[in-house]
Amino acid sequence: MTPPPYVPGHGLLAGRAVVITAAAGAGIGGATARRCLEEGARVLVSDAHERRLAATAEELAKEFGADRVASLPCDVTSEEQVQALYGAAVEQFGRVDVAVNNAGLGGTADLVDMADEQWGRVLDITLTGTMRCTRAALRLMRDQGSGVIVNNASVIGWRAQKGQSHYAAAKAGVMALTRCSALEAAEFGVRVNAVSPSLAMHPHLVKVTSEELLEELTRREAFGRYAEPWEVANVIVFLASDYSSYMTGEVVSVSSQHA
Repeated sequence: MTPPPYVPGHGLLAGRAVVITAAAGAGIGGATARRCLEEGARVLVSDAHERRLAATAEELAKEFGADRVASLPCDVTSEEQVQALYGAAVEQFGRVDVAVNNAGLGGTADLVDMADEQWGRVLDITLTGTMRCTRAALRLMRDQGSGVIVNNASVIGWRAQKGQSHYAAAKAGVMALTRCSALEAAEFGVRVNAVSPSLAMHPHLVKVTSEELLEELTRREAFGRYAEPWEVANVIVFLASDYSSYMTGEVVSVSSQHA
């Protein structure tokens, strides 16, 4: 089955200031940056890969205007760099209305053979990195009295898959972090939700996943195809917009997988 037509923007984020991590390239983060710009936002894109980030920012600035696009490299394992990222957002835009925490690291390794370093790196980027960015955003949004945070989880946080103990544990942690921080943030008018994609195809996923596994996962999808990154980005935009104003602490599955 072929993907549906691309959905045009409707001004859902007009004038909002958005920060997106892991936004370089053609994955979910890059698609989200584009969708937010199409919906009228100003966007600060960030990534640990400086060359790819620069190329992404240049492309978006040419299309949407240099006044609406900013970029800053950020390794989410560094508290100093996370603080610098949010400081740059305030300097550039004056505020942060939306934070999309997309940075994560996967891979395949059976637990019996997994080194502490493998486990620790996946958890540090995927879970603790999300915590660092959520904390930084919440501190700004608390003072504003408004804001939205959208975390990127995964259906693997719910569903078992061999070789994914580290990644599944991290994504389940992102879901729990989302729920708990949402209750705290509600006290000062901030919403925190997450998306939980099943299979969204992008170049990095192809590099770290075997062709056999990708074929198997695709067969398990109800539509018989993987999601386009922009289809996940659409749900992120929905959660970032006023259309989801009563939603917080929720993890929304972006999936066509059979139960």
